[in-house]
Amino acid sequence: MLSADPRHPDPPLTRLRRAALSVRRSLLARRRPLAALLGAVAVLAGLQAATQPPPPGVAVRVAAHDLPGGAVIAADDLTTVDFALDSVPSDLVAEPVGEVLASPLTRGEPVSRARLVGPGLGEHAGAGVVALPVRLPDPEAAALLAVGDRIDLVATDPAEGGSGVVAPGVTVLALPEPSVTAGSPATGLGGRVVVLGVDPAGVPTISEAAARSFLSYAWSH
Repeated sequence: MLSADPRHPDPPLTRLRRAALSVRRSLLARRRPLAALLGAVAVLAGLQAATQPPPPGVAVRVAAHDLPGGAVIAADDLTTVDFALDSVPSDLVAEPVGEVLASPLTRGEPVSRARLVGPGLGEHAGAGVVALPVRLPDPEAAALLAVGDRIDLVATDPAEGGSGVVAPGVTVLALPEPSVTAGSPATGLGGRVVVLGVDPAGVPTISEAAARSFLSYAWSH
C-alpha cells in the first residue's frame, strides 16, 4: 500500500492516473449539460448560415433563345439574368443589340466580345458602306473566300434557273468560324455565313435574294 505520508509522495505516474480519473469523473458528471450546450451551438450555427444573405449578383444580358452565327442581335433576342460576380465573362458586351454573331449563341449564354464579329466592321467597310451578314448555301465555296476579297454576289432562281448579280464588287469583311456542322439542329440552317461590306441601298435586294434564291459568287476584278 502506498503511503500518504507527505515525506514519501506518490510516484508521478500514480499522480497522473489520479488526475485523469478525476477529470473523467468530472466530465461524466457534466455530460448532459455539455451535450445540450454543444447541440445549441450547432443549431445556432445552422441558423446563422441559413439566414445569411446570398452573395451579390450582377445583371447580365444573355440570349433569350438559340441564335445562329451571322445573326444580327435584336432586343427581343436578349433577356437579363443575375450572375455571380466571379462568373461574369471579362469581355462581356454591355449592349449587344445590333452586333453580328460570329458563331451560334445558345439560350442563356452571355454575349461576350469573343462571340461577335470583330469590332469596327463599319470603319473597315469604308464610308457609305454597311456590314451585312449573308449566308452562302455552299459551305465549300464559302471556305475559298478570304477577308478582303472583292466578289460579285450572284443569285440564281431555283424555279426558273435564271441568274443575276445582285451585289457587284462587294468586299468580304469577316468569315465567322462555324461552331456547328452546317445544317445541324442547332441552327436549322445550312451553308456558311460571310459578312460583306455593301451599299446600304442594296441591303433590301440582297436580303430578298438570300430568302428566295440560291446565292453564289464570282471574284470581282
